[in-house]
Amino acid sequence: MLVMPSPYVIETPGPTRNVLAESGKQSVMSITGGKTYRDKGSLLLVTVNAQGIPGYPVTNLQALASWFSRHADVLPREVIVPTGQTLDQYQKENKAEMSGSQKAAESQARAFLKTKGIDTSKYSISMHVDNIGGPSAGMMYTLGAIDLLTPQNESGGKTIAGTGTMDAAGKVGAIGGIRLKMLGALRDGATWFLAPASNCDEVVGHIPTGLHVVKVSTISDAYSSLVAIGQGKGDTLPQCTVSRQ
Repeated sequence: MLVMPSPYVIETPGPTRNVLAESGKQSVMSITGGKTYRDKGSLLLVTVNAQGIPGYPVTNLQALASWFSRHADVLPREVIVPTGQTLDQYQKENKAEMSGSQKAAESQARAFLKTKGIDTSKYSISMHVDNIGGPSAGMMYTLGAIDLLTPQNESGGKTIAGTGTMDAAGKVGAIGGIRLKMLGALRDGATWFLAPASNCDEVVGHIPTGLHVVKVSTISDAYSSLVAIGQGKGDTLPQCTVSRQ
């Protein structure tokens, strides 16, 4: 029974990518049509690796061993993927979610920069990350575009990670796997982490030692927090607390 295929999915901290740098041989964010500015720090999008999804089966033994690891979550497969979904369908869904996330990020970055008096009409903005899907990088893509088109060194040279969806109103939405994403951020050198306010109940009690977490609700919150952290004022920013019903 232990070597039989398991009906569970095992999630672990996935790779991170600096949206201000390159992934493979391509820039994660490519902006042409005008002047861009280099930030000396890093803005990391974070991910989760999943085994047990279509095309990547795990055994009951692997699932059992992962139950006892603080670096893994074990979830019923139907929580992650619909029953009967194929690998091709899973990949297409993730690709579509990532594409939508990138379009929302570009739109919100342009809207935010317009409020700062920056005309982006002549700029072309494209985003590229291999083998990463889903919508959860929306906020970090938006911050990356804003950072590259403003002269300020927003990060102050720090490594700052974050996660959250981005909608058409500029709101940062909840994502899955935030506990594992915080572990991945710390592993890859981040000291600060921007988390959706709607994920705070999952953040409290799970913040790894050495990582400071700031809650954000909108892209305006996220950008203001990024600037404050870069200026050494991160300790003044709002932190996650457990909501009371």
